[in-house]
Amino acid sequence: MIDTSAFVHYLSAQPGYGGQIVHVEHIPHRDAEYAELEQPLHQSLDRFLREDKLLPLYTHQAEAINYARQGMNIMVATSSASGKTLCYNIPVMESVLTEPSSCALYLFPTKALAQDQLRTLRDYPHLAPEAATFDGDTPQAERAGIRKSARVLLTNPDMLHVGILPNHQSWSRLLRHLKYVVVDEAHIYRGVFGSHVACVLRRLRRLCNFYGSSPRFICCSATIANPGEHAERLVGLPFRVVASDGSPYGGKEFVFWNPPIIDEAKSVRRSANSEAANLFAELVNSDIRTLTFARTRRLTELIYNYTRHRLAEIGSAQAKKIKAYRAGYLPKERRQIEKELFSGELTGVVATTALELGIDIGDLEATVLAGYPGSIASTWQQAGRSGRSGDKSISFLIGVDNPLDQYFMRHPDSFFGKSVENALVNPDNPYILRAHLLCAAWESPLGSEEVFGSTFEREREGLEEEGLLRERRGKWYLSPAVAYPAQNINIRSTSGENFAIVDTSTNSLLETVEACVAFFQIHPGAIYLHQGESYLVEELDLPSRTAYAKLTSANYYTQTKELTDLHITRVIKHKNCRQTRVYLGEVEVTTTVVGFKKKAQFTEEVIGEEPLDLPPQHFPTVALWFDLPARVAAGLDKGQLDFAGGLHAVEHAAIAILPLFALCDRNDIGGVSTPLHPDTGKAQIFIYDAYPGGIGIAEKGFDLVEQLWQTTLRAIKECPCQEGCPSCIQSPKCGNNNKPLDKKAAQRLLEGLLLR
Repeated sequence: MIDTSAFVHYLSAQPGYGGQIVHVEHIPHRDAEYAELEQPLHQSLDRFLREDKLLPLYTHQAEAINYARQGMNIMVATSSASGKTLCYNIPVMESVLTEPSSCALYLFPTKALAQDQLRTLRDYPHLAPEAATFDGDTPQAERAGIRKSARVLLTNPDMLHVGILPNHQSWSRLLRHLKYVVVDEAHIYRGVFGSHVACVLRRLRRLCNFYGSSPRFICCSATIANPGEHAERLVGLPFRVVASDGSPYGGKEFVFWNPPIIDEAKSVRRSANSEAANLFAELVNSDIRTLTFARTRRLTELIYNYTRHRLAEIGSAQAKKIKAYRAGYLPKERRQIEKELFSGELTGVVATTALELGIDIGDLEATVLAGYPGSIASTWQQAGRSGRSGDKSISFLIGVDNPLDQYFMRHPDSFFGKSVENALVNPDNPYILRAHLLCAAWESPLGSEEVFGSTFEREREGLEEEGLLRERRGKWYLSPAVAYPAQNINIRSTSGENFAIVDTSTNSLLETVEACVAFFQIHPGAIYLHQGESYLVEELDLPSRTAYAKLTSANYYTQTKELTDLHITRVIKHKNCRQTRVYLGEVEVTTTVVGFKKKAQFTEEVIGEEPLDLPPQHFPTVALWFDLPARVAAGLDKGQLDFAGGLHAVEHAAIAILPLFALCDRNDIGGVSTPLHPDTGKAQIFIYDAYPGGIGIAEKGFDLVEQLWQTTLRAIKECPCQEGCPSCIQSPKCGNNNKPLDKKAAQRLLEGLLLR
C-alpha cells in the first residue's frame, strides 16, 4: 500500500520542485454502515450473496432495493466504488427468480462498460444464463438467439436508438415483458448526448406502452447536485433519490498541484502537460499503479509521449509498462489495454474520460488529473478511480493556466466545500426532438404523445409543414421520402455527420471525427495525433467529408483561431439584476475558423501562425446577455481604460468560470462582446450554448448571473499578474489573439454590475 504522506514529501524534495503543492486535502477513512431489508431475500439469492461476501448490504443498497420492491423509479447517486450495481442487480435477480417471463434492459454509455458488467453477471448463477450483450460488436450469428431468449439485455443508448427501437417487432418479447430498465452512469447523459438519450428513453417508454408493459427505471450516477431532477428530465417520470452513502472508504490525499510561474512579467506558468508527464513518470517509476487523465485526445497522446521521453531519460524500465488509451482506438486495442491494466502488466495508463467510468481496471493507487475536468462531479469520478479496493490512495489535480483552474488553486475550499453541479439536459431542444419524432413515427404512427412533453404538438406541426409527416385519421405517418431516420442521427452530437481521416501512406481509415469539430481538428495544416504518432493533414475535402493525412516528425501541435458573430432572433425573458438588465434569448451564431497557431511540444511556445480559408458555420442557439451601466462606461473613459478591452476580458473570464455552476465543459460555451451591438444599439456581452438549439447552460447562467459576476470578479482581482494573463482574462481560443484586453477595465465593469 502506498505511503501517501511519504510520497508527497519525496516530491517536494526533488530538484525540479518549485512550490507546486498549494494544498493537500486529507480525506479521512470512513467505516461502512449496514442495514437490513424490509423483506428477506429469496433463499438461493441470499445464500449466493453471502458466499460471495456481498452481504450485509450497505444502507444505500438496502434503501434502493426496498424502494424498487415498492415499484418506485429510483436514482442512486453515491460515490465511486460504493456498490451501486447491487442496487439494480438484486431487484433484477429477484424478478428473474420469481417471475418466469420478466425481462430487464441495462443501458451503459459505452460498449466496454456493458462487457464489464456482463463479466460480473457471469458470476451470478441466477443471471448468467439469462444475460447477453447486444451492440455493434455482437456477432451476426448470435443476434437471433439473443432476441429470442435473453431476459437481461445489456446494451448502450446508441444501439437502443438505431438497432432495437426501429426494429421493435423483433424485440416484442423483451418489450412486452420488460420489468426493469437500468440506466447506469446517468451523470454522463448531459448536454447534447443526454438530451438525445432523454428522447430515446421516451421512445422506449412509448413502445413499452404499445406492448402493454410499464417498466420501472433504476438510474445510477456519480454525485450531482440535482439527481432527482436529472433522472426525471432524462426519463420523464417521477423518481425517488437514494443519496446517503453507506459504503466504506480507505481515505485519500488529494493534492492541488500548480505549475510554477516561469515568466513573472507575463505571469506565465510552466505547461500543465509537462507537469502531468513528470508526475506520471515519478509515480510509475516508483512502481505506483497510476491512471493519468487528459482532457482531449491530443493531450492524451502528448502526455504519453512526454512521459515515455522522461522515463527513457532516466533509464527507467517502466517506459515499456505505460500506454495511452482513448476513444478512436479500435475496440480490440482498448480491450487489450484494459486487460493489461487490470492484470498488472501495465503500471500506468494516460487516458481521456473514456476510463472515467466504472470499467474494472483493478486496484490503482494514484490518479493524476491534467487540468480541472470541467466539473466537480467529474473530478471526483476521475480521482475515485484510485483507491477502489478500500486502501488509501493519492490524487493530483494539476492547475492549467486558465481562470477556473487557477481560481481553485487559490481557493481549494471552493472545491472541497462546494456541492457538485447540476447536470443539464434539454429534451425539448427542437433540433433533437424533431429528429426523434421522425424516428418515433417510423416505429409507430404519432398520436397525442404526452410522453414527448409540452412542445410535442408544435414540433410535430413543423415536421408536417416540411412534408416529413403526413396526417391521416388523427395519426401522423412518416413521409415515404424518409427512410430509416435513426441511421442518420448521431445521438452523441447535434449532427449525424462525421469526417473520415485517411492515412495516405496506406490509404486506410485512421479515425472519424464529428462534423461539428472537424474544422478545428483536421483543417489543412493540422497536426493530428494517433497512438503516439503525428499526422499532418494535407487536404480537407469538404464534399466527401474526408481529411488526407501523412505521418510526420513535426515537433509541434496546432490550435485554431476563429471569429464569431451573433444575431438576436428572439428575447425569451429578461430580469432586472442590481442596476442593470439581463436577457435570455434565441440567437444565430456564425463561426469562421480563420487560421491556426503552431505550438512547440514541451514548451508550448507559439512558433508560427497560418491563415485558413474555410466556410463559415451557422447555428441557432440560446444565449444570455446583459447591459453595461452607462456611468461605469463613462468612468472608464475618465480613467483612460479600454472599454472594449474590458468587455472582452469580462467575456473571456465569465465563460471560463461558468462551468463552476453548470455541469459542462468550457468548450460547450461560446461568447461575443462588443461596444456596440447592431441588434441592441448598446454595449453587450453574450454567453451562449455552443450547440444548435441550446442545452440549458445559458439558462443556468441567466438564473445565477450575480454569482457568476461575483466569482468572475474574484478570479480577476486575485490573479497576481498586472496586465492580464491566461490565468484570468486570456483565452487560448480567442480569434482576436487576445486583443484588446484590459484587466483593470474588466474589474471596474464587474464592480459596476454588482453595485446596488
